[in-house]
Amino acid sequence: MSADIRQGVRPAFRSWRADRPFLAGVLLTLGGAEILVTMKVSLKVVLHIGMQGLAGYLLPSLMIVCGLLIIFNPAQRLFYSIVGVLLTLGTWVTSNLGGFFVGLTLGVVGSCMAFGWLPDQEPKVSRRQRRKAKREREAVMAAQTTPESKAAATDDGQEDTGEGNLRGSMRSSTADSPSHLTT
Repeated sequence: MSADIRQGVRPAFRSWRADRPFLAGVLLTLGGAEILVTMKVSLKVVLHIGMQGLAGYLLPSLMIVCGLLIIFNPAQRLFYSIVGVLLTLGTWVTSNLGGFFVGLTLGVVGSCMAFGWLPDQEPKVSRRQRRKAKREREAVMAAQTTPESKAAATDDGQEDTGEGNLRGSMRSSTADSPSHLTT
């Protein structure tokens, strides 16, 4: 019984995750969490640059909130991603150089991904799948050509596409009457 439930949970989570900028929200949330962790570290290595007061804890906390809102409310992802990137850039000054550049990088990348996410975009087809589809179309086209269509070729061995006949008629008309060359 539990195996049936587990098989249904994974596809349900995949379809839920596909309808939102999930990875972008996770990256923004992880960036905020990493900055908060570096603020709490009690090492002598930690830099104390900038405002170490309320803003040092407020900006990464708001980054986490924006990341979660991007995940759970994707309709407003543009607003949350802009606020998220501004908060992330603000941590450069307030929170140990943005969590030693790691949290800063995660936050900026996550916000940019959320901003660029398109909900109605079709999944990209890989090159291998495109080549396979092209081979299948060519096989269908080759199967549709019948001996009757090959017999419809002209007597000079070219198929009647119109292109060869047009060129031939132009050549013959200019060769037969070179009136445009004489004055």
